[in-house]
Amino acid sequence: MKIFRYPSSAADKKMKAIVGRNIDFRKSDVQAVTRILKDVKKNGDSALIRYSRQFDAPRMTVEALAVSPEEMAAAKKKVDRGFMRALNRAALQIEGFHRQQLPKSWIDTRRPGTLLGQMVNPVDAAGVYVPGGKGGTTPLVSSVLMGAIPARIAGVPKVVMVTPPMSSGEVAPHLLVAAKKAGVDAVYKVGSAWAIGALAYGTETIPGVNVVVGPGNIYVTLAKKMVAGTVGIDMIAGPSEILVIADGTADPVFTAADLLSQAEHDPLASAILVTDSAQLAQSVASAVEDQLESLARADIARRSLSAFGAIMVVENMDSAIDLANHIAPEHLELQVADPMDVAPRLRNAGAIFLGHYTPEPVGDYMAGPNHVLPTAGTARFSSALSVDDFMKKTSLIRYSQAAFRKDARDIMCLANVEGLGGHANAIQVRLSKK
Repeated sequence: MKIFRYPSSAADKKMKAIVGRNIDFRKSDVQAVTRILKDVKKNGDSALIRYSRQFDAPRMTVEALAVSPEEMAAAKKKVDRGFMRALNRAALQIEGFHRQQLPKSWIDTRRPGTLLGQMVNPVDAAGVYVPGGKGGTTPLVSSVLMGAIPARIAGVPKVVMVTPPMSSGEVAPHLLVAAKKAGVDAVYKVGSAWAIGALAYGTETIPGVNVVVGPGNIYVTLAKKMVAGTVGIDMIAGPSEILVIADGTADPVFTAADLLSQAEHDPLASAILVTDSAQLAQSVASAVEDQLESLARADIARRSLSAFGAIMVVENMDSAIDLANHIAPEHLELQVADPMDVAPRLRNAGAIFLGHYTPEPVGDYMAGPNHVLPTAGTARFSSALSVDDFMKKTSLIRYSQAAFRKDARDIMCLANVEGLGGHANAIQVRLSKK
């Protein structure tokens, strides 16, 4: 990894390239996804089968789109005890964290003659998209848990999952076992943009939902962006990111490993170290090279680090904090002597990992907070997927006649300023009633 002194013209140029790598969509992708969504909306299951046969499972049929109870039962026999132990622990801890997020309805009667409040209710149905991962050979189990468990805690009556099938027409057993554990009601063997279309519009087999969540490739991301408004979505997520703030107490081997844990995701992923120790910067750069030698996805990681990786040596922790707040990273690690002293000053981050033994992967799989996080600087204004994404809030308003008369003249004043005579009249007719 290249080391920069920050601030400097070279460092500024590098940071501009990293921060400026927003989520862009090629015109050809936009056109292709638009066609797919229109096709699914018009033709339903027949469109899903056509795309599935072309891209995923050549022998897919309408009858096989929904995972059967027999398939669910068979899946449990195909996973080992070690997986079940890890799955159960992860599910328990994810559930425990998200239960703390449940909002409550409330009523306020402090103003005489009024009742004001808010009702909180779950949406009627939610859809969770789960990538298949290399044709089903690397099932992304954590995506099942992170999408479905918050929906269940919110009280959503119907939670469905879509995931691309393997070429055999099956779904990886680990995904099905995780879906059962997370409380998913139905699993459908369909992926990519056509799966998002099915969830948004509904087909003969797949019910339409109110909210769609979950990560995916560029077609999935673009499809979610296009159906937003027809349904709610979690976010438009880009490539993975990590920023590590480290001082002289950090272990360079740990730091290098954590940077590579994100760089291996994607050539567009970003991995940045910000430190006030020039010695640590050199040690981490060397450790990265050493660890790349044995990394299975070394080619991807090298491309990522070359384009969007950097080590920034700053004057002090104040500069490191300012830079982190400017970047607003998805994952922010604090490998410093006293992380609780630094954390309150960090305003913009998807998730903050505190201390030398809290690497980013603990958040991906086990800690409890959601790993669906804002990327590309959107942590400046958005948050992790949560129970709130599956709930909606309805305002309650009630006025007595006396309370109405107290506010009436001021309401009419504001309505008339806005040129809305009908609004003012709705107040006036009540004032005029004897």
